[in-house]
Amino acid sequence: MIDSYASSDDAAVAIAGARAGADVIRTMYGRRLNRIDKGAGDFATAADVEAEKKILGVIRAARPDDAVLGEEGGQQGAVGSVRQWLVDPLCGTLNYAVGNMLVAVNVALRDGAAAVADPFSGEIFFTDGETAWVRRDGTDDALLTPTSATRLVDVNLDPPFPSAPGFRAVDLLARPEFIDRFRPRVVSTTLALAWVAAGKRAAYVTDGGDLSGSVHFAAGIALCRAAGCVVTDIDGAPTGEAGRGLVVAADEETHGLLLSMMRSRG
Repeated sequence: MIDSYASSDDAAVAIAGARAGADVIRTMYGRRLNRIDKGAGDFATAADVEAEKKILGVIRAARPDDAVLGEEGGQQGAVGSVRQWLVDPLCGTLNYAVGNMLVAVNVALRDGAAAVADPFSGEIFFTDGETAWVRRDGTDDALLTPTSATRLVDVNLDPPFPSAPGFRAVDLLARPEFIDRFRPRVVSTTLALAWVAAGKRAAYVTDGGDLSGSVHFAAGIALCRAAGCVVTDIDGAPTGEAGRGLVVAADEETHGLLLSMMRSRG
């Protein structure tokens, strides 16, 4: 099956990789899995490792000359390659390890196609770099249409907090103007970025460094840009310019409101 992707486009490769990883995550769900300590409270499981192997198998069969940066395996492939795939085989390992299904599989070609798979809903969110869709039931594709109608804003509260004390995501949630306009949701997986692109969330906020080249965030950022979301760092600057964190909103109004709240210390 993998060889069949050799002549397909990059979006098809991303989808196939994400689906292969999602199949592993779904199959291994609920098993007792050994944990691989990564330090600072972080760990991987056998499911992370096996899913990444399957994803890399798809990419290598279809794009043998491309480089890959994997969450578990690190940098692989041609050092000088101008094309690099960013792979996070299981975003939400902490959730998965305790039997929570809120996880994602992320596969992205840097500055190109990307796919985010939800192993348990069966949805695959994907982009060719210009337009974004969701695929349900294997074949039913629908354009992603961002909207702020839900008023739900996902905020990542996981440490570290590099922008503190100037910015703390938890402080944003307690601001009266936030409470008046939005309702908070707290997740620990970048599936939330796909939800902004799909109109299931109004926005997503996280602290951090430049996340545009992160295996965790690259696929979600690509989806949101292609869907027409507003994507900046927490200072309102374009991502990919050594910025800080991420603010992704369904529209300019929501983005502007969040930035104004984050900048106000009162």
